Amino acid sequence: MYTNDKTVRVKAGSLAIGGGAPVSVQSMLSVPAHDIAANVEQARRLQTAGCDIIRVTVPDKEAVKTLAALKENITVPIVADIHFDYRLALESVAAGADKIRINPGNIGSDDRVKLVANACKKAGVPIRIGVNSGSVEKSILAKYGSATPEAMVESGLYHISLLEKFDFTDIVLSLKSSNTVKMYNAYILAAQKCRYPLHLGVTEAGTENTGVIKSAAGIGGLLLRNIGSTIRISLTDDPVKEVEAGIKLLKALDMRGGVTLVSCPTCGRTKINLIPLAKEAEKRLEKVDKDITVAIMGCVVNGPGEASAADIGIAGGDGCGVLFKKGKIIEKLPEERLLGALLAEIEKM
Repeated sequence: MYTNDKTVRVKAGSLAIGGGAPVSVQSMLSVPAHDIAANVEQARRLQTAGCDIIRVTVPDKEAVKTLAALKENITVPIVADIHFDYRLALESVAAGADKIRINPGNIGSDDRVKLVANACKKAGVPIRIGVNSGSVEKSILAKYGSATPEAMVESGLYHISLLEKFDFTDIVLSLKSSNTVKMYNAYILAAQKCRYPLHLGVTEAGTENTGVIKSAAGIGGLLLRNIGSTIRISLTDDPVKEVEAGIKLLKALDMRGGVTLVSCPTCGRTKINLIPLAKEAEKRLEKVDKDITVAIMGCVVNGPGEASAADIGIAGGDGCGVLFKKGKIIEKLPEERLLGALLAEIEKM
């Protein structure tokens, strides 16, 4: 299991972040903040999908009730998203929030920052500082001319200093931008200057197709450099898709277990209906909790040979195909029986 052991470790409820803990996947509830039933229902779907930590917006005092209801019904750690009003942070901590997302520089005087820091310290609740390219302070923007990666990092370090002033160090930092390259460079710089866990994300990444690609490029590149302790793939879509994409990204980087599916792109040699076969196999294998590699290949040339590293797989022939394990053919079957035989054999493994 992949871990990032370069940072300090903080804990949001039972979930460890940084300091050698596995990379976690986050998402955020997207239904109206005051609709308690809808928030609980959506949070349950996220939990079922494998989400490790769930964020909920707390725009006013009434929304604290939603946070409390989530804590009663969900076992995944809950993050209270706070903007400007320090009192909502204090009430969220009292209501059982496992983590607070707030920028100390936006809540007023040192006295207010101290109140939040002390309340979080007493309750064992970490604070995520969330900087994005649209929130950099005017004085820092004037210094750099725009929201450059350097400007974003300086903003983050400024907010960190406000908490460290009161001996608060259970901190997570995020530096998001809708520009993948800017986001990537900001985190590279932050990793050199910051000992706290980094929450990775491309903000406002777009709809599912574009958003997943942008996020995979930025987040994936950073994780391969051992940068990042927790991630969110932000999509203009059902947040369950964010979780599914995040888990798939970690699997692709060998950072999370489960079934890894490999399948060929097809060519003129393919004589079975491979594309729907591969899609159906992927769907049927989603909930299989086994650390195995499964291959769905178009022909015998690309099957047992090119996919010999797979634990198990199928390869097509002319209206038929073969089932193989570790590159060795174990059975020849008609096309319509290939998937069933594959799933049955995986069940035995």
